[in-house]
Amino acid sequence: MKEKQVFHINGYIGLVLAVLFVLAGGWLVWLGATGDQIFNVFLGALLIIIAAFGASSLTIVGPNEARVLTFFGKYIGTIRDSGLFMTVPLTSKFAISLRVRNFNSAILKVNDLRGNPVEIAAVIVFKVVDTSMALFAVDDYEQFVEIQSESAIRHVASEYPYDTFDDKEKITLRSNPTEVSDRLTEELQERLNVAGVEIVETRLTHLAYATEIASAMLQRQQSSAILSARKVIVEGAVSITEETIQRLEEDTGMTLSDEKKIQLINNLMVTIVSERGSQPVINTSNVN
Repeated sequence: MKEKQVFHINGYIGLVLAVLFVLAGGWLVWLGATGDQIFNVFLGALLIIIAAFGASSLTIVGPNEARVLTFFGKYIGTIRDSGLFMTVPLTSKFAISLRVRNFNSAILKVNDLRGNPVEIAAVIVFKVVDTSMALFAVDDYEQFVEIQSESAIRHVASEYPYDTFDDKEKITLRSNPTEVSDRLTEELQERLNVAGVEIVETRLTHLAYATEIASAMLQRQQSSAILSARKVIVEGAVSITEETIQRLEEDTGMTLSDEKKIQLINNLMVTIVSERGSQPVINTSNVN
């Protein structure tokens, strides 16, 4: 059931017409009663009844609001314009907000792609774009948004790891919040199309390892960071050592033996890689 526009006119014009109909009807009834003219009485009464029906259909629509009209249980259309309007009489009118709203999900405990329990929450910004679907396709569209939001958050969180300790996973929950939010928006929009709701934006508001594994995962992250730093240091030390040997041979013209190269490499690697300052040791083995 798609939204459609219902017949409506400016309410002030309709109100003026209703008053004129009442006055004209009253005058005709008076003429008919005094002149014994049944037709005038009938016509005057008809005008008054029409004015009463028209006045009963007057409705006020606020800014960013809509009125959904049903005629004896059948949906006949929606008024989206704001102001005072006269529409189809004998209709039931339901107000529905068109404002942009947001919903903060509860903190959910979910297993990520690797099975690690994580805590995650998000804010969902949405608005109604089809009033008939929002009102008639689901029982309560706001509750429907809340339930589907939590379901979508759980599903999206299970598609990615919380964090990566290698380069195999390109997208993670912690390192790629924008990509994860976009995926959540896409997932949630598919679920909420049936309710006539459009997702404006989604953003993660909370993301952490569950308490039972938080300490262990923190140690793992620290260990991974230390190993990554060590790897960079070793690669740099190797590069410096190679350059040192090459410069010595080019500048002095001397050729170092394999034993001397190994000794030099060992000394340089220990000096560069060590976390503490190295103490120099003077070799006096050839001094008499």
